Amino acid sequence: MRDLLQYILLLCFVTQLSACNYKSKQADVIFHNAVVFTCDGLHDNTPKSLAIAVKDGRIVDIGAEYAIRNTYRSDELVDLKQAVVYPGFIDAHAHFLGYALTLSKVNLVGTKSYDEVLSRLETFALSNPDGWLTGRGWDQNDWQTSTYPTLTELDQLFPVRPVAIRRIDGHALLANSAALKIAGLDNVRDFSGGEMLSLEDGTPSGILIDAAAEYLLKVIPEPDDADKRRAMIIAEKNLFECGLTSVVDAGLNVADIRLIDSMHKSGDLSIRIVAMASGTYPNLDSTFNIGPWRTDRLIAESIKFYMDGSLGSRGAALVEPYSDRLDHTSFLFLDSTDYCNALLRANEDGFQVATHCIGDAANHSVLNYYHQVLGGVNDRRWRIEHAQVVNPDDLWMFGRASIIPSVQPTHATSDMYWAGERLGKSRIRHAYRYGDLMNTIGILPLGTDMPVEDIDPLKTFYAATIRKDATGYPESGYMMDQALDRSSALLGMTIWSAIANNNDREVGSIEVGKWADLVVLDRNLLTAKPEDILATRILRTVVAGKTTFNASNGQH
Repeated sequence: MRDLLQYILLLCFVTQLSACNYKSKQADVIFHNAVVFTCDGLHDNTPKSLAIAVKDGRIVDIGAEYAIRNTYRSDELVDLKQAVVYPGFIDAHAHFLGYALTLSKVNLVGTKSYDEVLSRLETFALSNPDGWLTGRGWDQNDWQTSTYPTLTELDQLFPVRPVAIRRIDGHALLANSAALKIAGLDNVRDFSGGEMLSLEDGTPSGILIDAAAEYLLKVIPEPDDADKRRAMIIAEKNLFECGLTSVVDAGLNVADIRLIDSMHKSGDLSIRIVAMASGTYPNLDSTFNIGPWRTDRLIAESIKFYMDGSLGSRGAALVEPYSDRLDHTSFLFLDSTDYCNALLRANEDGFQVATHCIGDAANHSVLNYYHQVLGGVNDRRWRIEHAQVVNPDDLWMFGRASIIPSVQPTHATSDMYWAGERLGKSRIRHAYRYGDLMNTIGILPLGTDMPVEDIDPLKTFYAATIRKDATGYPESGYMMDQALDRSSALLGMTIWSAIANNNDREVGSIEVGKWADLVVLDRNLLTAKPEDILATRILRTVVAGKTTFNASNGQH
């Protein structure tokens, strides 16, 4: 009897001792009953049934359901009902403000003919009768006749009202005569770093490419800050619905970076922005004068340069002529001396550099310039954006100087119908080589290039791994030897993008101490049938522990 009494007393003591820990810690929110992919680089992306405790926006603990719920108390318990949780998706290359501003313009994406473009313009003009008529998204390569449109039909519909509509890649536009007259472009003229195309009689065709397009765009009245604020608030909601929690804006002026910062501070904007300052003058001087800086939601430590244009508008700088235009290789945009001086200053001041390179000539030049400045292996995380056509002999330079290639997989599945015509059968094998690029340095950040492509990161994942369009074409996939495996694609949208953004200590994986940026899906992207990937539903998006989108009630 005495032994039994001692046992009972001992049991009570042990129970009391363990009870001292029971719900002893406070959390703001606990996400539980979830299948979690941490993407922390330490595991093999094996999902685990876990709970996540969050306080002050950061993850304070991750563990088994009973361990977290018995240790932490919280007024907010979110039962995820075994849904799949990933780190919040990161778009490593986009144009967030540019996308936002397109939402109030004519949407020409997906038009199958010039007639359809004209029809959409007419419809939009009826409800928006004043001022410039602008829009974006047409792509002559998607039409039965893949030649550039001309201003003839545009002038017939809009003889007085100025019209300027940008091609989907943003590197070319079509303007009517009224718009050309306002810009002082009544006659065809030469542009350094661009082209102004003509009709057979030598008069302007209305097509302006690269520098010529930028010349006209400067005369279009800019939206004011109030317009930009309204546009970005709407755009942010769309991105949250897609599971994005961080986005790179690849090329902003200083004033717009400050506007974004003010919106973060006022609470009008929650999404994390990596703001790459445009490397054009006078913005470049302003950027250097301010220096690199960051807040919890904004990183302004990068400078973005453009070395060439796009493949679709034949503005990409190639070593050999275009296969469908044998007198043309296009051109490098930047003077070598000015560019190298800017790189040296950027390196000295601690800026990350990113340069737009599509053609093999542009990639070759920039890789060499980077090498001259960076020397060997380093942690500066300088980037080449797009790296679309890279000669095999140049691949080694990425690894030698720790240069990060940043790609947008939907470019491959958008361009595959006509890219071979531009590059020819042999050279097309040097393009969209995501597998080879990943192997050069061990990571490959992925983005969308919105509004050039759709904002949906699930389409990025699908294009990177399945290499087909939404209709399932081509049946065997496009150049499948360069497809990414699903685990790599997931990392490319999470931790690898965070590394490329120099923000991997804060986001990109589900780890204690990092911001609680999460996305909740209704299925496992690593095991879903290919045909089911694009049907995946985003159930919830979380930024710093706060739900910014919840599919169950449609609230942001």
